[in-house]
Amino acid sequence: MTDDTICPPRRAAHVVCFGEMLVRLATQAQDELAFATALDLHVGGAEANVAAALAWLGHRADMITALPSDALGDRALTHLRARGVGIGHVRREEGRMGLYFAATGASLRPTTILYDRAASVFAATDWSETDWSVALAGADLLHVSGISLAVGQASADAVLAAVATARAMGVLVSFDGNFRPQLWRDREEDPAVLLRAVLGQADIFFGDHRDAALILGTRFDDDAARAGAAADAVFAAFPQLRLIASTTRRAETVERNLLSARIDSRSRVVATPIQAVEGIVDRIGAGDAFAAGVLHALLTGETIDRAAADGLALTCLKHSQRGDAASVDRVRLAAFSSGEVDLRR
Repeated sequence: MTDDTICPPRRAAHVVCFGEMLVRLATQAQDELAFATALDLHVGGAEANVAAALAWLGHRADMITALPSDALGDRALTHLRARGVGIGHVRREEGRMGLYFAATGASLRPTTILYDRAASVFAATDWSETDWSVALAGADLLHVSGISLAVGQASADAVLAAVATARAMGVLVSFDGNFRPQLWRDREEDPAVLLRAVLGQADIFFGDHRDAALILGTRFDDDAARAGAAADAVFAAFPQLRLIASTTRRAETVERNLLSARIDSRSRVVATPIQAVEGIVDRIGAGDAFAAGVLHALLTGETIDRAAADGLALTCLKHSQRGDAASVDRVRLAAFSSGEVDLRR
């Protein structure tokens, strides 16, 4: 493979995702939580969103997680089944489902998130007996995120064991930094230490200059060159890393955002034009959709040019869909990339 491609051409790949699943309770009609009288229920989780989107695009995607042995656990399992995600490594345990509440923004008031996920079944699960060589058998890529590092020590240890096994097996490792300050408040560990430990095993990193500053313990000037400077610094610190993918978002209002995508390799940079996204229905999960679009292209042997375009396309389309995961097939993805937005009959 070259700096432009990381996989041979093929129709589909086998991806394994590890992380916590959550139930989102979202206000209706853009109400604030303090005044809400009804809530919509959605199932998600960063890694599960990637798995669901990739399965919708025709890949084999397996989810490794822990769900409670109750109705909410059943609802999460139904969500995975409906999207074609493999559930053979989903554990059912006694405990509670992690929740989060989303107060949908309006105009210049942003969407706000309130977590209720402490002591969830995923965080409480002991993963030390997991045979990662079995869980990753036949896989082309493992996808994990920094959220699992923040949830608790058991899941952090599981991520470290999973990525080490993946590298030993020759399985590609995709890592989304996904830094969530709220989740690290009760953790004694320095997030940068754990993030560096995983990034040191990764082939593909989803993160921007802010993630790089946290991980490297430095700062980058607030100018047009900061993305390149951050990528150069990350590549220098992690010699096995092959690609860095990121998005830039300018939120003019809750309903109108300007988006662009960028992928850095060790030899060149691809940056997409800015895309205006208007009439936003739901932006939660858009970053996971970007990751899925990039991985879809890379895993089918496409270049980083196509990966950046597909990542931007999938994240833009996700803004038009309710729920946490993008449900877009290859036909719709290709149609968007070619500029087709007219009525389809």
